[in-house]
Amino acid sequence: MILAVDVGNSDIVLGVFQLEPQPELKFHWKLSTDRNRTSDEYAILIRNLFRFDGVDPKAVKAIVISSVVPPLMPTLERMSRAYFGLTPMIIGPGTKTGMPVIMENPKEIGADLIVNAVAAFERYGGPLIIVDFGTATTCSAISAKGEYIGGAIAPGVVVSAEALFARAAKLPRIELVKPPRVIAKNTVTGMQAGIIYGFAGQVDGIVTQMKKELGEETRVIATGEMAELIASETKTINLVDQWLTLEGLRIIYQKSRAN
Repeated sequence: MILAVDVGNSDIVLGVFQLEPQPELKFHWKLSTDRNRTSDEYAILIRNLFRFDGVDPKAVKAIVISSVVPPLMPTLERMSRAYFGLTPMIIGPGTKTGMPVIMENPKEIGADLIVNAVAAFERYGGPLIIVDFGTATTCSAISAKGEYIGGAIAPGVVVSAEALFARAAKLPRIELVKPPRVIAKNTVTGMQAGIIYGFAGQVDGIVTQMKKELGEETRVIATGEMAELIASETKTINLVDQWLTLEGLRIIYQKSRAN
């Protein structure tokens, strides 16, 4: 088995894959990203998750990590060595992913975006647009040849909602759920309508413009924490693949072993 770790600005998503006879995501968990936690604290949390689901830490033969939070990498590397006896594979600039990055400065691209692109192209082919609803909402464009050719970045759903709560004194903190109607009859429903349908419209607008460059046959895949909620209200997203990043980590690891 391998442990895949996707470190985001808000959350750390972990998955344990069984590779034989066929790759399968057996377990997955989510932790809050905390730069102040020590390697020992992360080890305790992960070991407890393993124990809860009956996963034997000794069965983990490799760890692969992508991160957009550089200060956490030394902590997770120490944890991997001390508690699993493994040197983790770190996805970053210079990692051979098999996907060309056609950008002015490829090193600027977040590891998670490339990992998503590798997984999506392998699973669905191209051309593709990947909409990742994370701390930021990113729209990544993948060519028919399997090249990462660029994208767009907007504030994420939760980040935008938090800014609204913080800056508008009379607006309450609300649960982000689909409202019963767009024309709201109260403040809470009005905020839900503005956030949910507003972001759905934003995604449709960006994707529509990107399709003019990629072609109308381009498939649109959504992933990330808010994907299910927002994607259902869009006109352009074809399907949601919740564990796309974890799958990408698994694919890159297996490709690296084969080379």
